[in-house]
Amino acid sequence: MIPRIAKEEIDELLDNFPAVGVLGPRQIGKTTLAELVAESLDPKPIYLDLENPLDLAKLNEPEAYFEAHKGNLIILDEVHRVPELFPVLRGVIDRRRKEGLRTRQFLILGSASLDLLRQSAETLAGRIAYRELSGFVINEIEETGPLAQDKLWLRGGFPDSFLSKNDLNSFRWRLNFINTYLERDIPQFGPRIPTVLLRRLWTMLAHHQGGQLNTAQLSSSLDIALPTVKRYVELLEDLFLIRTLRPWSGNVGKRLVKTPKVYIRDSGLTHALLNLATYDDLLGHPVSGNSWEGFVIENLMAALPLGMTPWYYRTAAGAEIDLVLERGATERYAIEIKRSISPSLSKGFYLGCEDIKAERRFLVYPGKERFPLAKDVTAIPLAGMVTELLNLKI
Repeated sequence: MIPRIAKEEIDELLDNFPAVGVLGPRQIGKTTLAELVAESLDPKPIYLDLENPLDLAKLNEPEAYFEAHKGNLIILDEVHRVPELFPVLRGVIDRRRKEGLRTRQFLILGSASLDLLRQSAETLAGRIAYRELSGFVINEIEETGPLAQDKLWLRGGFPDSFLSKNDLNSFRWRLNFINTYLERDIPQFGPRIPTVLLRRLWTMLAHHQGGQLNTAQLSSSLDIALPTVKRYVELLEDLFLIRTLRPWSGNVGKRLVKTPKVYIRDSGLTHALLNLATYDDLLGHPVSGNSWEGFVIENLMAALPLGMTPWYYRTAAGAEIDLVLERGATERYAIEIKRSISPSLSKGFYLGCEDIKAERRFLVYPGKERFPLAKDVTAIPLAGMVTELLNLKI
């Protein structure tokens, strides 16, 4: 069982680009995916973990090393740790192009999206394709039924968390993951950030899961400068730990809310930050509904076809849609998210659909059956909505 980006998709990208980058947080399964890709290749790929001093030492003369292994796919893990490699990669790729070798040269794995994209923007433009790796989504887990969905929601999509023997072991794994990120990983990506302060910020965001991002309020609560709060939020987003969902801003002649909403991306981390170890703990907590909303959104984000952009919609008059998916000038999906088994829609959802002229309208709920809920609105299980989006790729 591996996360969403299937081996076949990476194989296809490697057939069309000299370099492919796989992005995602630590422990999400990037190395496992790379190993699966490597199994079917001949000659056998070379794997280098650039956090390992022994592997890093092999690249003291990178051009000579790459030349010695021409013909092998070279997998570079945590490549953002060695930004000086990017100009070298460009030179190697361009020379090989002249020799007729155009594809399957480098598979790059990284845990920091902005750093990696910024470092490679100029040097590898046109030479690399990126794909983001998410954790497990509902359609991938081998277990079936509502209990499997509840387990995924509680534990989140990190493989080691979801596959733990029991909820307590999963909870311990996530607490350790959070501590490791705060104490070891995050300091590697920028100036020293006080661990206690960043934990408070991360926890505050968990309490406000799915709320509008109010950096001024966070600044006041944490007693730190507003630019510092913004920098910390951007860092957490860069490390794939939070997601900011932008408001839809089309011209509909309405007073639109312009502030992004913010989510902890992995539901299991949300619950660990709030000390919710069991399913009963989760259901009894005020964050339950917003946590379910964030869980659904992350599952749907993992299934989005290329060219489809996510938004939310809200007006000052009360029209609101939890998730708007837009592709092209006219293709728009309006998606409402409810935790109830007997869901209903508010007037604000219908008003929002009319405002944006939504082509298709869904309500995602935790049940098992798909059925018409109201005129032009379909109630659909989460797995069904994921399948609906995956089918758009065909």
